[in-house]
Formats: sequence, C-alpha cells, structure tokens
Amino acid sequence: MSQIKYMLLTSRQGKTRLIRWYQPFDIKYKHKILREVTTNVLSRKSKMCNILEYQDHKVVYKKYASLYFIAGIDLDSDNELLTLEIIHRFVETMDRYFGNVCELDIIFNFSKAYSILDEMIMCDGSIIETSKDEVIHVVEAMDAIESNDDLDRVLS
Repeated sequence: MSQIKYMLLTSRQGKTRLIRWYQPFDIKYKHKILREVTTNVLSRKSKMCNILEYQDHKVVYKKYASLYFIAGIDLDSDNELLTLEIIHRFVETMDRYFGNVCELDIIFNFSKAYSILDEMIMCDGSIIETSKDEVIHVVEAMDAIESNDDLDRVLS
C-alpha cells in the first residue's frame, strides 16, 4: 500500500498552488522540501524520468498543462507507478469536476481541489478512494449541503 508523504501542485514559475502534508515535518524542513523539490522538478527536461530521489524519499511528478503535480513517497517500499496513477486519477477527477481544470480553477476554488484530494487520500497518506465517480458524488453532495446552508441563511 502506498504511503504518500506529501502532495504538491506548483506552477511552471514555481508558485505553490496546493500542498497537503501527510507526515509531520518541522516547518524548516517543509520549506526546504518546497524550495528544493520544486527547483529540482522544474529544472528537469521533459524527456527525463518522472521519478527522482530526494534525501530520504522519492519524488514522483507529472506535468499537466501549466501545473506540476508532485508526490513524495517512501524510498524503499512505495510503488512509483501506482503514485503516478494516483496523480493521474486526481487530475482526471478535477478535470471532470471543473470541466477541463486549469490553474485558475485551483487558485479560485482551492477548497474544492482540497476536498477532491481529501476524498482520495487519507490524512496519513493512504489511498482510500480511486473511483472518480465516488469522489465527484461526495464533493457534489458537499456542494449541495453548502448551497442549502447558504439558502437557509438568506431565507432567515
């Protein structure tokens, strides 16, 4: 079973658009990971392998349009191809939810992007849901609840 240490979305310019930490790191180490991993990934050529080693773990990444989706996984026990598939599934799910997702969707609807990610990966980094339909169903149900709450506030 894959244990993700962190999931990071960054733009081509190196701006962090979304990050979720699944393991406790001190704040200095988090900043170091963000700076060094982002720099390493952005400096790689497009034909290079999407997997690299970074200190005590592996970094698996994939570029979609103007965003890099980056995951940190265990050095010895995690499956890189499974992690690439999880990244792809996350992108496909956001694509379906937003209708051809782009960087602006994530910037202006980051809470929805986090909701989709949280439905797929538990707080300890374990994969809990791989069905795009199930994830979309739950997020749309949350949207309906929010809409009803907003309606109740307006009516009262």
